[in-house]
Amino acid sequence: MAFAVYFAAIVHQLDPRMNPDLSLLQPYPFEKLAKLKAGSTPPAHLPPIALSIGEPKHPPPSFVVEELIHHLHGLGNYPLTRGGDGLREAVAGWLGRRFGARVDPATQVLPVSGTREALFSFAQCVVDRSKQPLVLMPNPFYQIYEGAAYLAGAEPWFYPTPAENGFLPDFDAIPAEVWARCQMIYVCSPGNPTGAVLPEAAYRRLIELADAHDFVIASDECYSELYYGEPPVGLLEVCANIGRDDFARCVVFHSLSKRSNLPGLRSGFVAGDAAVLKGYHLYRTYHGCTLPPPTQAASIAAWNDEVHVENNRTLYMQKFQQVIEIIDDSLDVRMPEGAFYLWAKTPIPDTEFARRLFAEQNITVLPGSYLSREVDDKNPGAGHVRMALVAELDECIEAAHRIKTFCTTL
Repeated sequence: MAFAVYFAAIVHQLDPRMNPDLSLLQPYPFEKLAKLKAGSTPPAHLPPIALSIGEPKHPPPSFVVEELIHHLHGLGNYPLTRGGDGLREAVAGWLGRRFGARVDPATQVLPVSGTREALFSFAQCVVDRSKQPLVLMPNPFYQIYEGAAYLAGAEPWFYPTPAENGFLPDFDAIPAEVWARCQMIYVCSPGNPTGAVLPEAAYRRLIELADAHDFVIASDECYSELYYGEPPVGLLEVCANIGRDDFARCVVFHSLSKRSNLPGLRSGFVAGDAAVLKGYHLYRTYHGCTLPPPTQAASIAAWNDEVHVENNRTLYMQKFQQVIEIIDDSLDVRMPEGAFYLWAKTPIPDTEFARRLFAEQNITVLPGSYLSREVDDKNPGAGHVRMALVAELDECIEAAHRIKTFCTTL
């Protein structure tokens, strides 16, 4: 709470005329982490290893980079808000191959500047702030969901994803009065930070609830191609399986950042319900976040290739297997179904674990309590840390050995 009060004070010190909803925003997790680490001096002989930020470190595909360079002359043209036909057709083709979903590239696909930008701005279009709206989101969660809800004039409502339920939600446990006020729900599969994958039955139930209460499902699937068993089911795939070809009330968000190691390209897409995307397109003509022509050309190349994606999964699988083998007897941790995070249970408070691990081993991890909100006097992320296995294999193995050494001191 002290962080929120401090941040609100800073906002209004800057200019009291600013949107008062800004005062509802909490500091981003990495602001809290910086404050937690302040004053600690890790051993100079140990090089720093950052496992805190989910930024892919594998090399971007060379053929995508070359495609980007080859099309730099396109910087002389304003890009269309809808993107070019070629990009939307490439996205539609990929959705068909990956999820068996037949989408109309003209009306059911919109390119976006990465999922973070889209997940935030989408709420501004969907939420009717005059009706005491709720926006539902998992807990723990990606903090963009909360900020999007607040700045759209809605109240966030956090549904639990407890360990005893495999870090999955129970949509039937959400009260009817909550569904009655719900205008949008965020789901994330594979989940950040837990890596849990939402099963088809859960998606089907959510679609039934959306039909009954008339809300939009915003499915964040940016980790969908990082999986270590069967490919995760997607929302549009479920729609296709039940014959819902109009994808009514269903919208998915995908990105090249994790799938293709291209976080700096800022390229993704939104797909689904054409009526919802029509309004979102109108918003984006004013919003102005369009993809430059070279970015579109590079994106087409990336969406049309799966070899680099398969190689990427293999690299992550190797890291998970070797890191877990080293720390398994030191921390309560399990192999995730997807994404690139280890969600480890800590033997001491998560903030203390993170602070001491940095001070003693020069390793940075993110406390789970920074990724959650307290509900009914309980923070579901407390007692966990998120470790992003994004560094190269040797560095991840080195980190695992240091974590094991640190745990012997607890």
